[in-house]
Amino acid sequence: MTEAGLAVASAWAVAGIGFGFGYFLALRRAVELYAGGRARLVPTALTLGRIAAAIVFFSLAARFGALPLLAAFLGFLLARSLALRAAWRTA
Repeated sequence: MTEAGLAVASAWAVAGIGFGFGYFLALRRAVELYAGGRARLVPTALTLGRIAAAIVFFSLAARFGALPLLAAFLGFLLARSLALRAAWRTA
């Protein structure tokens, strides 16, 4: 692996962490709205927006190759772990 490849993979991993934080923040907000019994339009829009954003993000990573896609997904999983840990602390 070259230094350039490692730099690209690292950048995608950081991007995956950032995207993951946004994704799980939107997930938490949608769950709060659903649980609150409020209107169903906003949480549904948040859910569809999260799914569409994930499709776009991972499709873009895949266009750069397998290594950036894997790095982005690993960053996303790291953000998931951190979000779950934060949720357990507040529960």
